[in-house]
Amino acid sequence: MYYPGVYASVALAILLVPFLVPIRIKSVTYRRIKTILILCLIISLFVTLTPETAQSGAPFHKYGKAKIAFFGCNYQIKLTQAEFCHPNASLEWCYCNNFSAFATIAHCYDVGHKDEVASLLGMCKEFNKTLTRSMFEHANCFYDDKAIYPIQKFPGSELAKYPVKLNDSMIYVFKQSYELFLGNYDLSVDYGAYLAYYFIGVMVLVSLGNWSKMLFPVLTKLITDPVTSWFRKNVSTPAVSRHKTNEYPMGTYFDMLVPTRLESLILVGATILTMKFFIVHIEYVEGDPIFHTKTDAYLRNYAVRASLMGSSLTPLLVLFGGRNNFLQWVTRWDYSTFIMFHRWISRLAVLLFIIHTYCYKIFFLRINHEFGNYVYWGSAAMTAGMAILVQGILYLRRRSYEVFLILHIILAAVFIFGAWVHVNDFYCVWFYYTSAAIWGFDRLVRILRLYAFGFPQADVFLLPDDTLKVVVPKPDEWEAVPGGHVFIHFLRWKYFWQSHPFTYVVSPDNKTIVLYCKVKGGVTKALGLHLAKQPGQHARIRVAVEGAYGETTPAHYADTAVFVAGGNGIPGIYCEVMDMADKLPSNSNRRMKLYWVVRDYNSLTWFLDELKLLETTKIETTIYVSRPLNPLQPVTNKSPPLELQPLLGSSTHDVITTKEDLRLELAHIQIFEGRPKIDKLVEQEIEESRGSTAFVTCGHPAMVDDIRAEAARRIDNIEHKRVDYYEQLQVWA
Repeated sequence: MYYPGVYASVALAILLVPFLVPIRIKSVTYRRIKTILILCLIISLFVTLTPETAQSGAPFHKYGKAKIAFFGCNYQIKLTQAEFCHPNASLEWCYCNNFSAFATIAHCYDVGHKDEVASLLGMCKEFNKTLTRSMFEHANCFYDDKAIYPIQKFPGSELAKYPVKLNDSMIYVFKQSYELFLGNYDLSVDYGAYLAYYFIGVMVLVSLGNWSKMLFPVLTKLITDPVTSWFRKNVSTPAVSRHKTNEYPMGTYFDMLVPTRLESLILVGATILTMKFFIVHIEYVEGDPIFHTKTDAYLRNYAVRASLMGSSLTPLLVLFGGRNNFLQWVTRWDYSTFIMFHRWISRLAVLLFIIHTYCYKIFFLRINHEFGNYVYWGSAAMTAGMAILVQGILYLRRRSYEVFLILHIILAAVFIFGAWVHVNDFYCVWFYYTSAAIWGFDRLVRILRLYAFGFPQADVFLLPDDTLKVVVPKPDEWEAVPGGHVFIHFLRWKYFWQSHPFTYVVSPDNKTIVLYCKVKGGVTKALGLHLAKQPGQHARIRVAVEGAYGETTPAHYADTAVFVAGGNGIPGIYCEVMDMADKLPSNSNRRMKLYWVVRDYNSLTWFLDELKLLETTKIETTIYVSRPLNPLQPVTNKSPPLELQPLLGSSTHDVITTKEDLRLELAHIQIFEGRPKIDKLVEQEIEESRGSTAFVTCGHPAMVDDIRAEAARRIDNIEHKRVDYYEQLQVWA
């Protein structure tokens, strides 16, 4: 237990008490202070529970030059077989209280470790023994006068009464040997920290870049110089190829999600640093008294290096994989970006652990070392880690995401717990306790989010175009994030434990949120089959909602904000553009444009009420229908039961049976038949803009990737207009 954490927890609990009084206060500031106090209390409790082994181990524990000097001299003295004190006495106590022992080690320090004499004298203060520099000099004189050569074995249990002569030339060999042996541990801790610092540095730079768009929008729009434009066009905006959200095929069955070029450069940098830190400063001393062969020395030192560097990456990979990762707010990166880093850091860490396992296995076999229980726990962790990499392949994730999720959680728990037990006696517990604490914090906050939202009954409709409309009553104090998303649980026995992310819109009266879910596989397919059997294809289902997650893009600062949605990607796009329209001053000359690409006219009917609301705004809306010949299913503007779907606008037709009826209902919207030419659309919007242009997209991955590519290609346009690109689509499975 970490006692400063106890005091902090008590103080936070006292501060939180007034906020727990069951009264309704609508102040946003009040709610945010309460939330911050609760989160700080949770963190404080996890800090309080830090075990002693975690507090005393790496990264806080390093041997340092003082310990290297002490252990090097002690091992050389030990090999003489001279015993100065009884076996139950500690090494440090013996050297401080037996003058012959002190004289022997003093000579070792005087020859090979002159800079560490003060640390030797300071060590004795812990045993209430004060030794001075003059006493150290006296001990050296005593060594010169009285030291004897070590004999094969002292008679009986007799203790040595005089200092033991040491081979002065070997003092340097022992020094070098321990500098490489224990120094490798210290360097490995440092190199693991440097990898963490690398990612922290990246986060700082990304945060500065992304927050500058929010804090200094006018200045940002003016930054169109050739160097910045080249970097944004060729590095920070485009994908490696044309694929990012759309998977890149690799053979018949396998494919992968490709990072952006900037993300790829960050990963390449991390990989190069990992390789460099892994191989540097590992050497061999001829005549090494610890390892008798060069192979043994390299095996052991590389095993230690790999384990500590991999352990240093473990808290990062757990943090990046959590939904409640505070770095999402700090960097304004989306969840899918952190999941991408989570996967790649996991691969680096597991590769290091494979090297660690292989090196130690060969080393133990060479020296005939028995495998203890800690080795078996390490093997279990290693097996789980390798299994995670295999079952996390995109092809397998998409074949059955639910199975992947269950196995992923179980295997991750085995990995963390097995590694914790494995290193419990080796100064590495902090890495795995921290990883477990981060995971526990994320899960606890998710539970609190679910509890705060409540467990209301949602009205779920099966609409045309195989779409589920989920109307969820929301608490008054729940704050929506325009363009954000929530994770929803449908509390039915077969799939209550599953949660899936969806964007949403907020009803005009601010009492409900509405989710539109495309019927595919898994939960949505089961719900679709269930609703198809219900009267009016409607049912009331209790749900749990976790969120809101995500951040609003800075697109509202642009002179022209272009929102492009495809299919069921419209809710988040619609929510953000409507929020921009609500907040935009009436005399503003900024333009808002909304493009929606749908499969057929049936797709418009399930979003009809929201589309009608656009008539009262300054949003210029265009819809493209890619398959206009598909027959339109008749739809009523008064979907039963009426009290569940109040009409959100006046209607000229009670029942819409033709495309002409639908076009008349949406007379304020331009509707074109066919697919938009993305390159022409992007080019036209930039040309027509009075200044800066921002594109915000969510839809089919191929369309999103095309818009990214075209926007990036026109960043260095001849008119030097600022072009920004933002993506709501998040693909991680």
